[in-house]
Amino acid sequence: MNVFDIAASLAKIIILTHTTLILAMYMPWVERKVSAWIQDRVGPNRVGYAGLLQPIADTFKFIFKEDVVPGHVNKTLFVLAPCFAVIPSLFILAVIPFGPAVQVMGQSVDLVIADLGVGILFVFAFSGLAVYGIVFAGWASNSKYPMLGGVRASAQMISYEICLGLSVVGIFMGAESLRMLDIVQQQIDGSWNIFTQPLGFLIFAIAAFAETNRLPFDLPEAETELVAGYHTEYSSIKFTMFFAGEYAAMFVFAALVTVLFLGGWDLPFMDSASFAAMGNWGALLGFAVFLVKSFMFLLLYVWVRFTLPRFRFDQLMNLGWKVLLPLALVNILITGFLNLP
Repeated sequence: MNVFDIAASLAKIIILTHTTLILAMYMPWVERKVSAWIQDRVGPNRVGYAGLLQPIADTFKFIFKEDVVPGHVNKTLFVLAPCFAVIPSLFILAVIPFGPAVQVMGQSVDLVIADLGVGILFVFAFSGLAVYGIVFAGWASNSKYPMLGGVRASAQMISYEICLGLSVVGIFMGAESLRMLDIVQQQIDGSWNIFTQPLGFLIFAIAAFAETNRLPFDLPEAETELVAGYHTEYSSIKFTMFFAGEYAAMFVFAALVTVLFLGGWDLPFMDSASFAAMGNWGALLGFAVFLVKSFMFLLLYVWVRFTLPRFRFDQLMNLGWKVLLPLALVNILITGFLNLP
């Protein structure tokens, strides 16, 4: 690896990390605005134009609040837990391609930090680590409500992780590759996987809601039963990290849906040659298309939150093990028969 490659990788890491954290900061504003529209309210409108500075005010509020560490907690795990909530999502973003290659100083630079041949396995490996942050928080808090939230999270996230992995097996059978760029390329020159794998998309989308602990799957932090669940004992910047981790994970899964099912940066009636012929303008167009598709799935997150009621825990587990898991296996079987020579 030469100096140019190192500089390009560092630039991509810095840009992507800051973009994700800024997006995580502004997603609560989007959520409050969309919920206000759904419920015929105004939403945040006091700090800045249309309340656009409200996320910045909230961030400063959390930073300057007193950071309370109760005396009865396991201090090491209590401090580490919020880190596990944020870091896995940032690592997953490293293997997601966000657009066509750009030309910089006469050299082609892919809009992906790490183009791994087993990219999707890397994604599932790090998405599985996210449960540790919640479990550590529940255990280290040494309190009944966080403990119950941590136990619920471990059962929920591990169960739906299985459905999540099986739902995309059909995609790899069609693309004959685990490389994320290959999956996007196969859709650009063919058809989007949401049309060839509709059942897989449905299972993946539902599992994504459960993996990010979003309504109707927010059992680990159900305020009506557990006060705030696993982060009940947290305050100040540590609580903010859990908050940021949830919204960063939402963006990660929105990006994964875009790559795996919505053709990545593909536009209908445009092939790879069309993007390449436009040069860097084509790369910019592809990047914008990718963000729009991801944002549409983020809006689905918000819409569902203010539409469906929370499941009971037995309903949640029955859905995962008795409905989604068999459907994922059936989808693999059907895809196998359709791909027979």
